[in-house]
Amino acid sequence: MCLVAIIDWYSRYVLSWRLSNTLDVSFCREALEDALGKGCPEIFNSDQGSQFTSSDFTGMLLTQLQQICHKNGGNEQKSGMQKS
Repeated sequence: MCLVAIIDWYSRYVLSWRLSNTLDVSFCREALEDALGKGCPEIFNSDQGSQFTSSDFTGMLLTQLQQICHKNGGNEQKSGMQKS
């Protein structure tokens, strides 16, 4: 079972989430569509999984956002996020 959750880092509010039995991009894209319907951030941060780096997923993001950051092997400063 795979979980994708899209969370607003400031409020820590879960904007959208989906479960799937496979690692295909469709359930991630559905969660993204739902989350973007609630607002559009300036930066979207994700890990480097194939679902989040696919042209389908990133293409949808690039039409809405200014910047995409992919988590870089646990180094939060290189990926553009800061721990609180």
